[in-house]
Amino acid sequence: MGKKQMNNKDIKSNKKKKNKNKKKPIKKILLLLVLVLLIAGGVFAYKVHQNGGGTSGMLATVLNSKKDVGEIKVLLLGISTDQENVELTDTIIVASYNPNTQKATLLSIPRDTYTGKNTAKATAYEKINALYGRQHRPDETLKAVNEITGLNIEYYVVIKTEALIKLVDVIGGVTFNVPIDMDYDDTSQDLHIHLKAGEQKLDGNKAEQLVRFRHSNPDRYGRTTSYPVEYGDNDIGRMRTQREFILQVVKQTARPENIFKLGEILDVAKQYVLTNIDFNVAKDYIPYAVEFDTSNMLTETLPGTVPSLNKTNNVSIFVYDKQETKKLVQELFFDRDIQEDGNDESDENQVKDTSKANLEIEVLNGSGDSSILTKVVNTLKGAGFHVTRTGSTTTTSKTTIINKKNAKETLLTNIKDVLGKGSIETSEASSSKVDVTIIIGKDY
Repeated sequence: MGKKQMNNKDIKSNKKKKNKNKKKPIKKILLLLVLVLLIAGGVFAYKVHQNGGGTSGMLATVLNSKKDVGEIKVLLLGISTDQENVELTDTIIVASYNPNTQKATLLSIPRDTYTGKNTAKATAYEKINALYGRQHRPDETLKAVNEITGLNIEYYVVIKTEALIKLVDVIGGVTFNVPIDMDYDDTSQDLHIHLKAGEQKLDGNKAEQLVRFRHSNPDRYGRTTSYPVEYGDNDIGRMRTQREFILQVVKQTARPENIFKLGEILDVAKQYVLTNIDFNVAKDYIPYAVEFDTSNMLTETLPGTVPSLNKTNNVSIFVYDKQETKKLVQELFFDRDIQEDGNDESDENQVKDTSKANLEIEVLNGSGDSSILTKVVNTLKGAGFHVTRTGSTTTTSKTTIINKKNAKETLLTNIKDVLGKGSIETSEASSSKVDVTIIIGKDY
């Protein structure tokens, strides 16, 4: 019995030793894996820090993005696919983004813009929104837009209606302030728009209704209502709403929590978006884009007129103004990035003799409060000054009054007195389209 007991004890002891010997390699492997993960995590964290840190730095590291990429210009085409065998570009927008200055621009092209040679013999097929539908060739529309704007746009993005619906739903809806009550029905397109004015969260279906609205259902007398004139009626109003909605979509898609939905967003793009932008180009802009402040975006519409039908072969068309378009394109896509480092020597000492009413003033809101801009403009107008341009800029602490065209010092001092704030600076530039730029700061 004693031998048996000893043998049993020896067996148990040997088993324990064997188990301990098995565990030692496992522990070593686990320690090695932890060490490798810690080293990899440290390297990753260091690279994220080198790439600027935060969400932007993380994306730049994951995507292996290049630094110091230049401005990109893209033609955005929103395609309506609700009518059988017909695809028209309801939305045509030139978009530019400069990651180095974090400035962007949206220029809407009216869908009825005439691309033919003789307006007296106009046809619907010569409208810019019909060019894509002929052979489903976005390069035809791109060529026309380049001729109109004088820009050398290389890239296009064709977005079908379904893409907007899906994207908005993927990011959980978009909060937007609907400008007016919208009620419109078109059974031929199975289009039904019913939205109430005011801020609300829109799902994909309601987002489509918003961007497609032009005017209301006719009343019993056959009259329709559209956006108010001060907002921009019919197509002008719709284009403004489209641009402002795009701003909100960009802003709300770029939220950090939506990074985890990147796969779903890319799936939507693959299925409903056609583009000639290579992913290796696009990925370099993603880390910059998530840091973009939508207040740095300028939005405008192509200038022009709508001639009477008896002058255009009874076809409703939009005729763009070539001279005004040239000026606007210069202001939007070139003047914003000019380093305003001095005027021509011949004009250096010539003080511009301008009256208060003729002084052209630009007001840029850097206060972070959108309501401040209207208040400042009204204050200046009430004092007899002429505000020709307004916009938003990066948030800044101090209000600044910048002399761009060597205006009289007395007028600048008068502006400061009217505002009750502001330091006066000089940054003269012959390319500037205004005499004075006022940047409203948080101190206002």
